[in-house]
Amino acid sequence: MKTKPNTQQTNALVNETSPYLLQHVHNPVQWYPWGTQALSLAKQHDKPILLSIGYSACHWCHVMAHESFENPQTAALMNNLFINIKVDREERPDLDKIYQMAHHLITQRTGGWPLTMFLSPEDQYPFFGGTYFPPHPRYGMPAFTDLLKKVATFYHEHQDQIKAHQQSLAKTLNPDEALQITSVDLINAAPLNIAREELAASFDKIQGGFGGAPKFPHIPNIERLLHHYIMTARQGEPDKAGLDMALFTLKKMALGGLYDQLGGGFCRYAVDELWMIPHFEKMLYDNGPFLTIYSEAWQFLQTNSSLFENTQALSQNGDDQLFKHIVWETVDWVIRELLSKEGGFYSSLDADSEGEEGKFYVWTKDKLKDLLDNDSYKLFAYHFGLNRAANFEGKWHLHVFHNREKTAKHFKLSLEELNTRLDKAQATLFKYREQRVRPGRDEKILTSWNALMIKGMATAGRIFDREDYLQIAEQALDFIKNTLWVDGRLLATSKDGKAHLNAYLDDYAFLLEAILTLLQARWRDGDLTFAIALAEVLLEEFADTETGGFYFTAHDHETLISRTKSFTDDSLPSGNGIAALALGRLGFLLGESRYLEAAEKTLQSAWTHITQTAGTHTTLLLALEDYLFPPQMIILRGEGDTLKTWQAACQKDYAPQRLCFAIPNDATELPCTLSEKKPQDGTVAYICTGYKCSMPITSLDELIKALTL
Repeated sequence: MKTKPNTQQTNALVNETSPYLLQHVHNPVQWYPWGTQALSLAKQHDKPILLSIGYSACHWCHVMAHESFENPQTAALMNNLFINIKVDREERPDLDKIYQMAHHLITQRTGGWPLTMFLSPEDQYPFFGGTYFPPHPRYGMPAFTDLLKKVATFYHEHQDQIKAHQQSLAKTLNPDEALQITSVDLINAAPLNIAREELAASFDKIQGGFGGAPKFPHIPNIERLLHHYIMTARQGEPDKAGLDMALFTLKKMALGGLYDQLGGGFCRYAVDELWMIPHFEKMLYDNGPFLTIYSEAWQFLQTNSSLFENTQALSQNGDDQLFKHIVWETVDWVIRELLSKEGGFYSSLDADSEGEEGKFYVWTKDKLKDLLDNDSYKLFAYHFGLNRAANFEGKWHLHVFHNREKTAKHFKLSLEELNTRLDKAQATLFKYREQRVRPGRDEKILTSWNALMIKGMATAGRIFDREDYLQIAEQALDFIKNTLWVDGRLLATSKDGKAHLNAYLDDYAFLLEAILTLLQARWRDGDLTFAIALAEVLLEEFADTETGGFYFTAHDHETLISRTKSFTDDSLPSGNGIAALALGRLGFLLGESRYLEAAEKTLQSAWTHITQTAGTHTTLLLALEDYLFPPQMIILRGEGDTLKTWQAACQKDYAPQRLCFAIPNDATELPCTLSEKKPQDGTVAYICTGYKCSMPITSLDELIKALTL
């Protein structure tokens, strides 16, 4: 055991970089990181492993740490009976995925964090597990110390039972998928319509969103509905009801407490059906997709606003501009709170400050009245419902009860005057709030989460013509390329100048899609080269060459009890779904059949899963849509303002299956079929849909007429 100069006791986590692991470095628990040392000790001493998985922004992780891991008596029991391993689930999503699934199989309950699993030392298979355990019996759960004693006794006295159970668990965690690949002849569009109906069945008509409390954003579902509207509109039967579901959900989330009404940015999820009270942690991986979806929805509304007269999805006179406000304010929050000086994005903000969940964000009426003059307080109170009962432990978390139109009408003000006064009040409160003790920030930089933010920032930059957003996206990509791309492979995480851990499927797939998004905003030759390199690693190191799809870990990753290949969306989009989508699009761009075949084989591998529960595979459905109805690829060659004008014409409206790449004439060494799209006198457009390409187009009017998707 190592010690610090101040004789403050430390454990084996002392050399880790994860902020979550370092939060436990001074626990009296003899924590180890996952690795050879801890696993060998468990075997040597025949002690079961207590595996605790969490993350730095997790409220209940902090609670259990304070109640149990900081308690000397509990720690002594843990140290005596177990080898204790602490894992940051954001650094090791491979371990988290495996043991969350094992938890579900053992307990028949959903998992979560903190995850507490007990493993056999010989093979690391779990034999018991749970999530949060209290220090004393409550919530229908045993005291943690009582549980520790019983689990240790069970391990030593029931080895035959444990081994039999683990054999069954091993078969479930490692199924034989040899028969699960589907003929391409059977792949069809039915799941696109089935998913739409499944989403409609779970749609909350009153508050928006899907399902009940706790309520998650599920951005891929909203994206699927927007795509579905465009697809059905092309077929002559636009799905207006599905579109309303998507836009209404976006509006309700933007007006709710899920969104930080003073500082911008979204929290992880709401604990209620109203989007009113969130779990207050703010995650990078949520806010990147939020930027993408709100930017695209705003773009859609600019040319389709007539669809929404007399509908609950959006009201008239300004609510459509709410989406623009959300994007700009969220970008400001990202720059202010999560952008590192090196150019990458930090991971999250904690739910807690000063030991209390949400303390940074909530208000008392007295404090609001102290900060605002009487007239401003009345406006503010009406707008945010402060005349109602407190909504969070005797305090108020801001949530729009009356939108700005209704508030203006109630106080007989013009909307412009109301906006000025409310904005001033919010600025006053924001300035005061900035003086409070801030939530903790997890400053590790994760490749996959950065990719999601790069995509969101690039999308917002292109749609809103914000050069500053594009620069931020490019700087983040350059940071990854310079810091996390080593010897032709990605690393998963970086902190304090130390990059480590082999990257996962999500890192490669999300980053490939982010680069393709960024290239549509601004072309850089090096970005395409990087994208191709990522695609090649996906095929070489992650592809299941027998049954299709991609494993979550590379072929040379450490051997764990299971090698997962998941197709469903969860808190992140499906890695297989994004891989299939991005490889398919890169394949069409370059005319590279290997990428197109990998995308096709992924759909074949996933087809049984897709047809069983289409609504939980909405990211894969985006790839399916591209497979059945290939996107329109537009390659522009030219220079200067004229090239930008042509690109703007192609990208004016929301067309998710129209990809436009404006390549300057001085671009060099374009690969594959891109090399055939040569510059001409003036600006020229090459349009390819699937495997068919048109003759070069040299007139902007002709180009506009040729836009079909």
